[in-house]
Amino acid sequence: MQIINLFSKSALASSLLMLSGLALAHEGHQMQSDESIATESTVVTDYSSMDHSKMNQLDKQSNVVDHTQHQAITTTKGEESVASHSTHDHGKEHGAQVYQRVTIDNAWMLDEDGKGTLDSSLELRIGTDENKLFIKGSSSKAESDKIEYDLSTLYSRNIADFWDVQAGVRYSDNPERTTDQERVDAALGLHGLAQYFFETDAYLYFGQDSRVAFSLETERDLLLTQKLILKPYLDLNVVFSDDSRYAQKTGLNSIKTGLETRYEITKKVMPYVSVAYTYSKGKKETAWQTATKSESGWLYGAGLRFRF
Repeated sequence: MQIINLFSKSALASSLLMLSGLALAHEGHQMQSDESIATESTVVTDYSSMDHSKMNQLDKQSNVVDHTQHQAITTTKGEESVASHSTHDHGKEHGAQVYQRVTIDNAWMLDEDGKGTLDSSLELRIGTDENKLFIKGSSSKAESDKIEYDLSTLYSRNIADFWDVQAGVRYSDNPERTTDQERVDAALGLHGLAQYFFETDAYLYFGQDSRVAFSLETERDLLLTQKLILKPYLDLNVVFSDDSRYAQKTGLNSIKTGLETRYEITKKVMPYVSVAYTYSKGKKETAWQTATKSESGWLYGAGLRFRF
């Protein structure tokens, strides 16, 4: 009987404990719900009591910040673009590209008496549109005579559309002379396209023995077809003063004018025939030479020009 009573009391105590736990759990849940509702109510109340003008200001500030950031990003990208643009080398797009051209010309010309002369020339151009180096050489070998030649080195500077000013030196050698075979002259001149597209080289030469001279070379291409081309040309020399042992007569000393007809197999290989009229005033009398009379006559011949 006592065991039954103990069991009954134990069961009752356990039931009370379980009920108490359930009650406490329910009460805790209710308190959490109340706190959540209170919090939501507080948030709603705080939001409703907030000054909407301040909210608008905050929104505006947020927009300004975002816009400023956007501008900053855009500016940064722009700066990167400018930096990339500034590091790009535009030199080759504005006349700074270095190029070169070599022309080699050989012509066999006969005078009216059938005496032949081999004339050869070389021209090298290297540099940019503004600054170039010209190296020019020419030689002449008449039958039964020794070869005469000259070599010029010129710095060329662009000063206007189609025109360069040039300055340098010219070395010449004439082995037919017994003395003063070699001479050096300073050169100053213009290179470019004259009116009506005449390619022109005009130079003043100043040398020893009070020698002052002027030379002019001009020519123009007239296209009959894309390959067959006529070229009228004119070469003349004027001597202003010359006190050397082998002095030339002053004034218009020599002239050569003619017409060349060439056929361009390619832009690198160009055979041609030429007919020209020449005039030479001759040499004046000195202790080292006798005076010569002026000479004139026709020349005709053929040549081959290479350009690369």
